Amino acid sequence: MAKASAVCVPYASYLRVYEPLAAFPEPERTHWVRYAEREERPSYQDELRRSLRDLVPTPPVPVPVHESSDAFVAYVDGVLCVCPWRTRLRGWQALGALDEQLPKPVLDAVLPPVLRRQTASDYESWLERNPDARPWIRSATWHVPLSWFVLFTDEERLYEEKPAPEEEAGAGDGAPLLRYRTPMVQARRRVARALKTLRDTLEEGPLIDGLMDVGRWLEEFHPRSLVELDYGGLVHTLPSDHLDEDHSAADVAEGIAALRQGDGERAGVAYARLMERWRTVRAMQFAS
Repeated sequence: MAKASAVCVPYASYLRVYEPLAAFPEPERTHWVRYAEREERPSYQDELRRSLRDLVPTPPVPVPVHESSDAFVAYVDGVLCVCPWRTRLRGWQALGALDEQLPKPVLDAVLPPVLRRQTASDYESWLERNPDARPWIRSATWHVPLSWFVLFTDEERLYEEKPAPEEEAGAGDGAPLLRYRTPMVQARRRVARALKTLRDTLEEGPLIDGLMDVGRWLEEFHPRSLVELDYGGLVHTLPSDHLDEDHSAADVAEGIAALRQGDGERAGVAYARLMERWRTVRAMQFAS
């Protein structure tokens, strides 16, 4: 498959939900069956390259004109599960968050206010016709939110410096792969248990808020779905020894278990270990 660009975009991590075919109505279900039979399918890097290419014209195209018909696919116990890209929907949602991420002069230079207003209006009109719409993919730049790690255990971690051929489409161009996968029922159970512990031991804050938000999102999907955390483009910026030694889900689990047992000191050690690891990663955002 021809690539949109030779540029590698290394900045995002992803939380994805793969739903079984039974969750999709016709004719979409048949589309995904045929899609999964293709010998070649695009990777997340291809999606990012397309998005960057759309920002080059004058005026730029902040979200695609048409919704993507691409998806990630996975087989769970022989059952085909699909994670639609829904690039247009995610683009609308990401555009709404830019005010909090970029200084206004920078944002105005990249995406003029009149263009942002028109795009927001288009989204509002679309949402009125599609009130139940939700993305199957969440993304974060230059880090993995700690709340995402709550969904997984260290035993569900997979790290490969050279992914197997069947993994390459998701990993992106044969790059290293670091991901976690778990059944939806396990992810929901871990969120509920962690929330109880955190509410019993900590004051309300970003971690609890983030975990509540993730929990509500997971409830939108089929109970037999697969949940995946993918380090995505972060693997391009981190040395192999860093990736190999990164067991953040285990650190999060240890911290929550320590809080449950009333061991604040052990929880603090686990949290400090996490903060130091991800401080190093986020510092690369500003490296020249």
